[in-house]
Amino acid sequence: MAANEELAMLVQPDRVHRSVYADPAVFELEMERIFGRAWLMLGHESQVKAPGEYFTTRMGREPVVVIRKNEKEIAILINRCAHRGSMVCTEGRGNIERFVCPYHGWSYDRAGALQAVPFASGYEKEKLRELRLKAVPRAATYRGFIFASLSPQGEDLQAFLGPARASLDDFVDRAPGGELEVAGGVFKHAYNGNWKLMLENHLDGAHPAWVHASSVAVARTAPEPGRPGEEHYYDIAVRQMRQNGAPESVWEATGIWTTPRGHGYMGDYHDDARLVAGLGNPAFEEYRAILAREHGEEKADRILRVTLWNTILYPNASFMSQFRQLRLIQPIAVDRSVVYTYSFRMKNAPARLFRDTIAFSNVVNGTASWVLTDDLEVYERIQRGFASGAMEWAYIGRGAGRDVAEPGATRGATGTSEVFIRGQMRAWLDYMTK
Repeated sequence: MAANEELAMLVQPDRVHRSVYADPAVFELEMERIFGRAWLMLGHESQVKAPGEYFTTRMGREPVVVIRKNEKEIAILINRCAHRGSMVCTEGRGNIERFVCPYHGWSYDRAGALQAVPFASGYEKEKLRELRLKAVPRAATYRGFIFASLSPQGEDLQAFLGPARASLDDFVDRAPGGELEVAGGVFKHAYNGNWKLMLENHLDGAHPAWVHASSVAVARTAPEPGRPGEEHYYDIAVRQMRQNGAPESVWEATGIWTTPRGHGYMGDYHDDARLVAGLGNPAFEEYRAILAREHGEEKADRILRVTLWNTILYPNASFMSQFRQLRLIQPIAVDRSVVYTYSFRMKNAPARLFRDTIAFSNVVNGTASWVLTDDLEVYERIQRGFASGAMEWAYIGRGAGRDVAEPGATRGATGTSEVFIRGQMRAWLDYMTK
């Protein structure tokens, strides 16, 4: 096990040692010191609307169940029977009255309390009273998003989020009435690479023209998107691919920020004029009118002028406010990661906007999408490269020395600065050495 002094040497101001991505011993420490301590986003309250509704997920090594105990409370339970350790729930989601262990039939209520034990006479009654499904030490929500931590100590959720709360606020405020719900199913994919690679890539404005070159070339020769109100379903793909091929000057002008704890966000990559049901489209104008009736013209315009794009909540979440996408990453091994992608419906907005959310998800996050497949190929090539010991360091110095301090955040001097990777690495060191 590496000493803290050794770990500290792995991250320099402009470079990272390959072992941060490729050493299984480092990965084991990450499971303990990062995923065992940090607040992790698990999902959204709309996934457990009614009592008994649940979904299963992971917090680092720990399998957990998120369940609506009653009308007011959500429980997050370790998915492990107190008897012989079997998982008590293997379905991805559902609605139950009790968890029943498939091994010996021990059953637990929605709060995790032990309710029934076959052959109960064989056990000490006092011992049975002590046994239950363990709840995670800390759980909290922010604007409907569910977070939990495996550590009983640490800062509260609001402090952990810090200025990155603004991105979640943007996500929710764009929905009339603030009503969002997970809808349209979930995309799941795995890749043979380290979990940090996805979080670093999602704010990287320097890669799209190269990684997605083939789809950019196709989009440039595709038919022009339809006029407002006359768009085609595939227009969202054409616009996204053409945007990926934007000239360097566009990417350099995109804002990029990092905040404490490794969070970060990208600025004006897509404004509302570039969406399919965007400015001038009848469905978007109906949506804007709903916001204006709710908030007044000035506030509605202020909500829609926010141009936060990809946001990273380190160490496990990435989301997009304007297309209402959420990606949660689960590390499996030093070179194996699983990603769940959810789409959100704005319940009180025109249905056309949710159609565009699903269209965007198919293009960018689907397992056969033009974008995701390119990214996964690069992640796996990087991982194979880090397996080589011929070169010890990865360079993260683009824009180094020109970062700009702002209240609560650090901004890259240009939109392609690697300031966000440096911010993630500072957070990594903080978790790993304290």
